Amino acid sequence: MHSISLALNGKPVHGQVEGRTLLVEFIRESRGLTGTHVGCDTSQCGACVVSVNGKAVKSCTVFAVACDGAEITTIEGLAKGVDLHPMQVAFKEHHGLQCGFCTPGMIMASIDIVKRHGKSVDEETIRRELSGNICRCTGYHNIVKAVQAGAANM
Repeated sequence: MHSISLALNGKPVHGQVEGRTLLVEFIRESRGLTGTHVGCDTSQCGACVVSVNGKAVKSCTVFAVACDGAEITTIEGLAKGVDLHPMQVAFKEHHGLQCGFCTPGMIMASIDIVKRHGKSVDEETIRRELSGNICRCTGYHNIVKAVQAGAANM
């Protein structure tokens, strides 16, 4: 077992993990934060995206021990009290979700896209950058609209 300490959604967290424990398992099973989803176990769907030290990461591909000392933000850490993050508001207002399974990963990846490409990120860039996030319900049209609206308000 390994001892790890990290900041999870702005709060200090300490835990014991096996070397093979994935970050997504630590977040969901050890910390009870179930907004980060496990969809494929092969890093293809993007349902597990979280922010590690400010960058979007598929948490099913990272060992928890590798995040010792890191700052991790999950979908649960975006809102400030009852005030949703602008990207969360945009997904709601622009119908960027249907079943909601992919939504946490889509939102986390979208925030990273805006951080890297700016508020005026274009549709082509959004579509290319979200190609690692799979949604089986939508045609991505409303997701792209939501990302553009969220970007404008970030």
